[in-house]
Parts: sequence; C-alpha cells; structure tokens
Amino acid sequence: MIDHFPESSLLISKEDLIPYSFDATATFYHAPLAVLFPSSIEDILWVLQWAKSNHACILPRGSGTSLSGAAVPQKNSIVLSMTKWNKILEADPYNLTLLVEPGITTQAVQEEAAKFSLFYPPDPGSYKISTIGGNVGHNSGGIRGLKYGVTRNYVLGMEVVLPNGQVIWLGNKCVKDSAGYSLKDLFIGSEGTLGIVTKVLLRLIPKPQERQVILASFPTLEVASEATSAIIKAALIPSALEFLDQKTIECIESYSPAGFPKESQAVLLIESDGHPQAVRDEITRISQVLKQYGPLEIRIAENPKQQEQLWSARKVAFSALARKAPTVLLEDVTVPRSSLAQMIRKIQQISKAYAVEIAVYAHMGDGNLHPVFLGDEKNKDLMERVFRAMKEIFLYAIKLGGTITGEHGVGLAKKEFLAYQYKSEEFQLLKNIKKILDPENLLNPGKIFD
Repeated sequence: MIDHFPESSLLISKEDLIPYSFDATATFYHAPLAVLFPSSIEDILWVLQWAKSNHACILPRGSGTSLSGAAVPQKNSIVLSMTKWNKILEADPYNLTLLVEPGITTQAVQEEAAKFSLFYPPDPGSYKISTIGGNVGHNSGGIRGLKYGVTRNYVLGMEVVLPNGQVIWLGNKCVKDSAGYSLKDLFIGSEGTLGIVTKVLLRLIPKPQERQVILASFPTLEVASEATSAIIKAALIPSALEFLDQKTIECIESYSPAGFPKESQAVLLIESDGHPQAVRDEITRISQVLKQYGPLEIRIAENPKQQEQLWSARKVAFSALARKAPTVLLEDVTVPRSSLAQMIRKIQQISKAYAVEIAVYAHMGDGNLHPVFLGDEKNKDLMERVFRAMKEIFLYAIKLGGTITGEHGVGLAKKEFLAYQYKSEEFQLLKNIKKILDPENLLNPGKIFD
C-alpha cells in the first residue's frame, strides 16, 4: 500500500487516524487501518483488490457528518476518503442538470446552480460541509423536504464502482425513463455498503422568484403540532415548516440570538416560495389557519435579511444544544403527519418516565422529528436510561406507522431496531441485495445490519 500511494495520499500514523475514527454520532469510535485519498478509478480498483487479498474492508467516506455512525470504521477497515473528488464536471442548463464528483459540498452545488438562476433544493443542516456522495449514501433531506423532497428526488444518474471491480453508469438526463428496474435507487441511501459512488448527475429546478417567512409561537407543543396538521389538511404545502421546542429556543437564543420568543413552549417557522402572488396568497391562508390555534404571536419576516437571520438560527439548533450537555445524541424518527401531536406527547412522557432531558426540533411539515438526548458518556446510569428512552421512541414511531429514520440513515446507531420496522421476509430481502452485490462483505460491513 505504501509503495502504491504517495505520502500525500496515505495516512497511517495514530495521530492522523484519530479524526477518521468517528463521525458526528456520539458514542461510536474505532480507528481505521489507514486512510487513503484515491486520485483515479484505477486507485479505487487497486484498493479493492488489496483489501480482498489482505482480508480488509473499505469504508467510502465524505466529510464525516453522518449522524448514524455510518462513517465510523469497523475492524480492519480502510477509509477511502473522497473529499478531494470535488469538481463540477458539467453544468447543463439546457437539461437542468449538474454532473459532479462525490466530494463536492452541498453548498457548492447550490451556489453553482444559482449561477444559472437554478435551484438545488436538498438542504441538510450540515450543507456547508456535507458532501454530495454522503448525501446520496444517506438519502439526506433537510428543511425543504416538505415541498421539494429529498436527495433521491434529485439524482438522475451516477457512476459506481462495484465491489467486484466493475465500473457502471446508472441513469441518464432524461425526464422519463421506464426501462427496467431503477438500479440507481438501490445505491441511494445504501450508506456505502453496495458500491463506491464516483460521479453523480443531479437534477436542478428553476429558482423560486420570491420567498416569505412566518414565525408563529404557541403556548404548548401539542397545539403547535395540531396547527401543523391543520396546515397540511388545508392542502397548503409551504417550502418549509419547522418546529422548535422551548429548550431548543433557549439554547439558540443563548448561542446565536435571532429573536425567537423564549417564553413560548413551541415555535413554528414557515417559509413559502414561488411566484410572488402565489406566495402572498399562501402566506395569507397559512396565517388564517394558524390563528385558529391560539398562537401567542404571528410574525412575518419583513425582508431577506430577517429571513436569513431566522433560518441561520434554525440551522444552528444542534450546535446550540450541544453546549448544554457533555454528550448530545441527535436522533430522528418520522411519523404520518396526522400523528405528530401523539408523537410529541409520547416523547414528553418518555422524557419524564426515564428522567432524561430531551429537546425536540423537527421538519414538522413532513413528519420528521429530531429528539435530542442530553446525556453524559461518563454517567453509565444516565446513558442506559437514554438508550432505553430512545428505543421506546423508535418503537412508538413504528407503532404509529412511521419509521426509525427519516434522513439520518441506519448505520451503527439504529441497526438494532431496523428488524422491528420490517417483516422477516422484507428484512431478508435487504440482506439478499447486499449478498448479491457484495458477497465478500467488502464495503462498509456491519452497517444497516450485521
């Protein structure tokens, strides 16, 4: 390995490996054998062959912002860092597409699209540093998922290196394609367990002409949840409909003040975008729905600066909460939107039952809740209660017809619970797909399932 890779493309010292022994998920750590920075497809093929010959495995990795432990190495793992593969290969405004390498950041893609008055909607909280390859691996979502969907909705094609060394292209620039199985969709959300993505063809859309933002505060979490369900029932689909509880609001205001009302139990942050007249009409109708639920305040951001201040504050929610406890675990569950109030109420009950502090913020419009557990790894009793509370939340989400993860993925953190969501034959089908594409368990083993 040392003979094949130059010193600048290989990390093997203990100190250099430390940053690659964990990701953004608390409590998971394991050092890799080495970190490699391939410069070509040939390098990747060489690493695959070396790993097979030396009974090692490979972890494709972007910026390491995973919140499921998917980017944490396991025993005998080589980290294949794709961060230097960060070029825009082709911008095609005639077909509204962008061909990129997997190491490019989400923010860079958004900025490139804006040069053509186009728009790339997926907007994970880590957009400034998360990579497109990582977004594809986790099917990342974010604030705009309600109206625009998630990463899967914007991937038209990809180049993938399979574990057997084959290099394949899946997809095309066509708006419609019904030719056989949608193979590219197998790799979206696969967390690097099926193949190594080396190029991604992204779909862009026209940039919205106007946007307006409403901040509404409420006396209880349940009322805010009910107001959210009422907005959806009224067939109103804003581009974003976010929820923050009082704990989160207080932490944000201490960390990056934006004028959130700290006395309220819950805040909804709602954005409408599109044609100016349509935006004004939608904002008026949303305001009318909100007023039926006794809000403490309804405030409309008056200009782009105020809008950006509110959204910037929302995006630092996790960073703000991370200052409140030694160990902070950010989880996500998704439930049908009609069950939001039930899920919020259950989280409150679980928090009290296990004496665990849980803050909640959410992409409320698409039913995706983020319970944030405030713990301390040095306190074994507390962490045991945290994990028991977490499991109960996951199981209750499934009971409501929901899922254990809406956007973070399964990784190491949730593989214990995946079998609860699937029937045995469905779960076996997942395993069979892995066995067919990666029979030697070469790529990111131990993630999603054992």
